[in-house]
Amino acid sequence: MPEKPRTAAGYAPDQVARVKSMCLYLATKLGDLMDELVVVGGLVPSLLIDQTHLPENVTAHVGTLDLDLGLAFALVGEQRYQAVVERLRAAGFEMDQNEEGQPTRQRWRISKPPVTVDFLIEPEKIAEAQAGRLFPLTKDWAAIIAPGLHLAFTNNQTVTLDGRTIAGETARRDIRVCGAGAFVVLKALAFHIRGENKDAYDLFYLLRNYGRGVADVAAQLRPLIKDASAKRRWHTCGRISRSLRASGRDALPNSCSDDRRWTLRRTPSASCANFWRNAGLEHELPIIIIIRQAADIRCARRNIAAGL
Repeated sequence: MPEKPRTAAGYAPDQVARVKSMCLYLATKLGDLMDELVVVGGLVPSLLIDQTHLPENVTAHVGTLDLDLGLAFALVGEQRYQAVVERLRAAGFEMDQNEEGQPTRQRWRISKPPVTVDFLIEPEKIAEAQAGRLFPLTKDWAAIIAPGLHLAFTNNQTVTLDGRTIAGETARRDIRVCGAGAFVVLKALAFHIRGENKDAYDLFYLLRNYGRGVADVAAQLRPLIKDASAKRRWHTCGRISRSLRASGRDALPNSCSDDRRWTLRRTPSASCANFWRNAGLEHELPIIIIIRQAADIRCARRNIAAGL
């Protein structure tokens, strides 16, 4: 998988619009099969947070270079995955290629310049150590193993996409998008596994700008605590929070000007100080730690996606 840009400059202003238009196009072509998919990854913040009505002091999310789609494992059990790949091809999608020119079964592309979609799945009884490996679906289609993905099928919300597709057609479709609670867990896990600056930024942006504040994120997290799989994963968050604190002090010292650096605020905000009370998470300290520290990271002057 290509390395993500380390600064906001690596994200073209119109790229998120192209990714959204490709997502809308997919929805028109996959039809009823969209019920078995959910949008995850870097597109989520710009879908859950209205980018056209942001507060004056909040800049737009920088977006993403590609689309991440989570597949319900039921597609495998019911052997409907073949229908997905058939519709992809009929819609003009083809396998992308890696740096060596080899086809990538898990990542498909369309248009020129290309826009890509990565497919993710969480097989039953999967171990975290298998994260990032490929799960074969057909001889020429696979999905990336993503532990915790099932949470996005538990906590999600419907978002309406309305406009022109990547093919120039006018369309309007409702799509299922990973909810704020599941997004926090999945992004925290992603940062723990691969340590990408963009994962930390996405997590920060959602926590700082979703709904009426961090309490709204907490409300969506609360039901997930009952999930046995999610509860086991809270224990990784203490390590993530230490990484956030360490990397937050010297983020990208030579890659951007002084007014575009991330800084770590020393004093927790009042909303975060009361977070565990609002969320009812008194006994889940690891997840409280990461949310407090991630939510207390601010950008000096500009809200850019450089990382923590």
